[in-house]
Amino acid sequence: MSLDVSPELLAEAESGDIREEDFVATVRTSLPYAYDLIASLAAELGSGTAEFADNRTPPPSETERGQLLRALASDAIRGNLERHFGIELAFQNCHRVAAFRPGARDGWTYGRFTSVRSQVLNQSPEFRDC
Repeated sequence: MSLDVSPELLAEAESGDIREEDFVATVRTSLPYAYDLIASLAAELGSGTAEFADNRTPPPSETERGQLLRALASDAIRGNLERHFGIELAFQNCHRVAAFRPGARDGWTYGRFTSVRSQVLNQSPEFRDC
């Protein structure tokens, strides 16, 4: 299970739409490593002029790696984090996540980061079991 859903959030979902703030709070408490990593990338991106900020450091354990994979594999979670932080995310291998500025998906840098060529060049034997 990806998220620890509170009875209040479940009731909110059962009665209609969920507020974005409530969902992001659930993501933050359920997947703290993923949330904190993406928050730090968003802050790094916002404080500079680079086209993107990325993480190249492997997670400290499989628990944290699992959090990151669950967050980025879910369209709802990933989209919620992108809207919350005002960024666009891209993902390679087991932990290389990058935060891009809004609108970057149509740009050259985002396209290069997400290309098949970049995916192949970003592989190494230690990523085989992730």
